[in-house]
Amino acid sequence: MREGAGAARFWRLAAPWLDTGAAERGTIMGRPCLRVSGEFVAMPHSETGDLIVKLTRDRVDELVAGGSGRPFGPGNKVFREWLAVPQGDDELWTGLLSEAIRARTP
Repeated sequence: MREGAGAARFWRLAAPWLDTGAAERGTIMGRPCLRVSGEFVAMPHSETGDLIVKLTRDRVDELVAGGSGRPFGPGNKVFREWLAVPQGDDELWTGLLSEAIRARTP
């Protein structure tokens, strides 16, 4: 099942930040997510297993234009700072997680 594989992959890649306390587990919209200082950072998509990550609007636009992901939002709404990144590239996912965590680290 894609959801299970994507979620397992997400938490495996997030483990270094969880282990050091740089990030913590939380929930958003009833789903497990990664937070920094209480703020949403990322989560695995519950249906596709894609990485959902919060970045700056400009960075999301750049990554969408480059074909690395697509805009994301729940329901029919798009959150301009949220990006959905398909499974397949651990290095990309790790880099984006790092970028999102650094941006929210006090």
